[in-house]
Amino acid sequence: MASNDKVNVLLVDDQPAKLMAYEVILRDLGENLVKASSGREALEVLLKTDVAIVLIDVCMPELDGFQLAAMIREHPRFEKTAIIFISAIHLSDVDRLRGYEMGAVDYVPVPVIPEVLRAKVKVFAELHRKTRQLEQLNAELERRVAERTADLSASNERLVESERRRSLALAAGQMGSWDWDIVKNDWIWDEGQYRIFGVDPATFTVNLGNLKDLVHPEDWERMRASVSAVSMEERTHQSEFRIRRPNGEVRWCIGTTTLTFDAHGRMGRLGGVTIDITDRKEAEEHQALLAREVDHRARNALAVIQSIVRLTRAKSIDEYREAVEGRITALARAHTLLSESRWHGADLCTLVSEELAPYRAVHGAKIATSGPAVSLQPAVAQTLALALHELATNAAKYGALSVDGGTLALTWEAQPNTLSLEWKESGGPPAPHPAPRGFGMKLISTSIDQQLSGEAKFDWGATGLHCTISIPLQKSGGAPIASIRKCSEAEIPKLPAGLVRPRVLLVEDEALVAMMMQEFLNSLGCSVVGPFTAAAAALSAADNQDFDFAILDVNLGNELVYPVADVLVWRGLPFVFVTGYDVDSIDPRFKMVPILQKPISKESLHKIIAVQPSGSAQPQSANPAGKGVRRLRRAKSAPLPADPTKATV
Repeated sequence: MASNDKVNVLLVDDQPAKLMAYEVILRDLGENLVKASSGREALEVLLKTDVAIVLIDVCMPELDGFQLAAMIREHPRFEKTAIIFISAIHLSDVDRLRGYEMGAVDYVPVPVIPEVLRAKVKVFAELHRKTRQLEQLNAELERRVAERTADLSASNERLVESERRRSLALAAGQMGSWDWDIVKNDWIWDEGQYRIFGVDPATFTVNLGNLKDLVHPEDWERMRASVSAVSMEERTHQSEFRIRRPNGEVRWCIGTTTLTFDAHGRMGRLGGVTIDITDRKEAEEHQALLAREVDHRARNALAVIQSIVRLTRAKSIDEYREAVEGRITALARAHTLLSESRWHGADLCTLVSEELAPYRAVHGAKIATSGPAVSLQPAVAQTLALALHELATNAAKYGALSVDGGTLALTWEAQPNTLSLEWKESGGPPAPHPAPRGFGMKLISTSIDQQLSGEAKFDWGATGLHCTISIPLQKSGGAPIASIRKCSEAEIPKLPAGLVRPRVLLVEDEALVAMMMQEFLNSLGCSVVGPFTAAAAALSAADNQDFDFAILDVNLGNELVYPVADVLVWRGLPFVFVTGYDVDSIDPRFKMVPILQKPISKESLHKIIAVQPSGSAQPQSANPAGKGVRRLRRAKSAPLPADPTKATV
């Protein structure tokens, strides 16, 4: 802004005559006069225009002068805008103090003395111009300083570039540089090198002996060979090695070595850069772990969806498609909530809102929900999502939401160890107990009872369904990761030939997957023992019940199934693992045990189960589930074999 540039002066008064008078008084100043007849109009002008001075009438309708001044001061752009109050009434000291608190810089009483008003406005207009000029000069100064700083920075970078070791070190990140004069046996380490090796420059002497003590014994010879490989033709060589700091910490490093020759072709100096890549190594391991976890979740999700598709029953294709899509959508909503929380948990209020949203759009106030904020573990969230979907679908088709006068109330309460939900329909048609139970009710009961160790109670009343769900709350935990190979199909153990109806122990914590696998096994002519969803119950069944074969889900909630596998190895019973994780995650002790990856198909189960036709004679079983169990009872105190994989599986 130049010294002769005009500034904007805003005149605010609800009386046009006064605005005209102010305009006449201030016209000779040569500034831009902008008029506003209300506080709202003044605010609109301020948002669009750079205003230097605001003249405000104290008494105005809607927003008085004090309120308008307070609103102006709240905006960051107008914190320093000059505000002059014009008042036709006598103002007390309290009023003046209030005005100054609101941001006023001066008062002008009415009747207005033209010379006084012009003088005040002129002073603040000139002050605004000077302020803008100073801001421009300051911006110009900052620009020049930035340019000068950039020039100095560029010069400094060129200087650093001329030093090869520093250039490499700065480019690499966490690193150190070193130099060894071979003739003089003189070592030079920079600060980064000492930091990487975890030694104090004041007390550590650099020489080959001390360096050998810091390098991991398994990597020392390889590092020496790497240095020896440097020659006239290949003067630079790189190797990866580990170091052991004096405090015992192991770090991964990459070393780049460069050899310098003198004028006679003799080796003169060795130098190089050491880069600490421990964080990268840990990140790679973490990424591999995450990849296995994603694979596990994807396979489990596919297994649940497969179960829904397989177990859903309907009278028509359209009804079947609607049922399957609804259940998969319910799972998808729960998955979205869990994904947003990075699978730490899902908010129950949000889950309820998401599942009932399609019905609220139609029934509105007929649906009431209430309860505290509860964070659900992933397994609980997915199970409840399906249960709520089934209840809501049933209510919309046959229950309270199928008639005009029906209502639905869903409440929940969180106790220290239990989450209780109450689904209550009223005003609807009678709700007789369905016979037989449909898949939806089976899904709710099985999921709540088996997968979550809870309880679902149904009261089919005269005016609607009353369902109470109780779920024990548990903390989540992790599982170790190990290495294993996947057995070929030829290695899959099969049941002894000749069994008419073999008994299969089924251990699976996903209720829907367990229902589907049970159906598969029954269709293959097997009798299912279980399914068992918790490690303790599965371990008791493996130790005490009679069966011919076992199918074990590796992850049972927060626990692993390996203690059950140990018992089966001890008893000499064949079994397979089922998992959504990659095969490399199984304990190496069971490297010869076959693995079925989720989702499971009927064909994959049929490959490991050979059953005699139902009319065939049943020969004596070679499986130890008969006399072998009695033999086990006598040998109950015998220890497990030192290597369980050596036992008969």
